[in-house]
Amino acid sequence: MKLETKRLTLREWHNSDIDDLVEGLDDLAVAQWLAFVPHPYTRSHGALWLQSCIASAAKVPRREYHLAIVLNSEAKVIGGVSLDAIDFQHGTAGGGIWLNTKYHNRGYGTEAFAARLRFAYEELRLRRIENGFLQGNAASCKMMQKLGYKWEGLKRKRFICMADGKPKDECIMAVLREDWNNDYGR
Repeated sequence: MKLETKRLTLREWHNSDIDDLVEGLDDLAVAQWLAFVPHPYTRSHGALWLQSCIASAAKVPRREYHLAIVLNSEAKVIGGVSLDAIDFQHGTAGGGIWLNTKYHNRGYGTEAFAARLRFAYEELRLRRIENGFLQGNAASCKMMQKLGYKWEGLKRKRFICMADGKPKDECIMAVLREDWNNDYGR
């Protein structure tokens, strides 16, 4: 599985990605916005995650896609994006994204998320994608709004963040196929 954009390739994770994975996630500025990422993030954590991704890619029917975001100009993994909890009967899915802080504020996240939506709607024929983000993560909210997401609600104290051990509220946004800004990133 591989998705191409102007600057990025979204592809399956490989065991050889471990150094870039650990570099990106062993940063509290990233981990604080991800409910299931501990801090510090070690090679052992990364190895387990990669094993999990490789195993889930082999399942049929496939209900989740966890993809590395590769910056083509550097041939470097700069983050990860997922499409998961896929329900083909109802045409829905969820997922998320993270980026190494060295690559923030350059539009890479929006470009990757747009490619993920294009795949969900055009290839998988889904109709609704729901995403959550931890309250206070303004960058995630702004990115989703660019792509047509609408605010749906707040789940109070939804997660205990593994990075800092604090309860966090989860903000919920969703985009329907008909609301999707499918021109973004083309």
